[in-house]
Amino acid sequence: MLPTLPFLLALLASPAQAQLRDFCPERPGLDTPPCILDKGHWQVEIGLADLARDRTPERKTTSLTLGDTEWRYGLDGNTELRAAWTAYLWRRDIDRLSGGRSHASGMGDLSLGIKRALLNHDGDALSLAGAATITLPTGSDSVSSGTWSASFQLPFSYALTDSLSLIATPEIDAAADEDGHGRHLAYGSAGGLSADFGEKWNASLEMQVIHDRDPAESSTQTLSSVSLAFKPQASLMLDAGANFGLNHATPDAEIYIGLSRRF
Repeated sequence: MLPTLPFLLALLASPAQAQLRDFCPERPGLDTPPCILDKGHWQVEIGLADLARDRTPERKTTSLTLGDTEWRYGLDGNTELRAAWTAYLWRRDIDRLSGGRSHASGMGDLSLGIKRALLNHDGDALSLAGAATITLPTGSDSVSSGTWSASFQLPFSYALTDSLSLIATPEIDAAADEDGHGRHLAYGSAGGLSADFGEKWNASLEMQVIHDRDPAESSTQTLSSVSLAFKPQASLMLDAGANFGLNHATPDAEIYIGLSRRF
């Protein structure tokens, strides 16, 4: 079920809170920040809408994602639990040679994970964390990966100045095979720069390279990304961004909007 209006209004509400660490959502952008939620607090981050298009000589693909949601909970100040699920996925493929069309839609798979601070849990100065995630094939048959997969990331950030940070997220994955019957190795990293403009605005410029060794077809995806975030309240952020494929193995373009709220 998609997020309802009362639910979204509750996210926008601003209850009184004790002194907390700086608000640090994992969206937008390609990187995962190393910061950890305060103990006993939770956070919801929602991709309200995400539209992607890809065009090759043989095929044109359009996909729409609604309600791509992550929940985070601060366990002990250095550790947080995470869960992610997508409310609705829709995809249309057009065969440019035959003119044939196919559609798929439904709910996405469920991901569960844990993130642990290894250095500086608040994300200041030089910060490092480890994040492990497992994805379970709980989604609709037409859009589910069909089997479990797992990943491990080492989110990293380094403050170059008071307003400019270097960010990176190397990862290694046991990625689901395209046919849904096994797993294969995938690895790579995202990285870039994140800049604050006053207390309310942030912009990021990033790139990502992922080498995927799927038995059906090995590929290397290369992405560039630009994103913008606005923080109207201390625990509320609105965001928008775009990703652009830099080679034939990567979808051509993707745009999205979303919000994050800490409780």
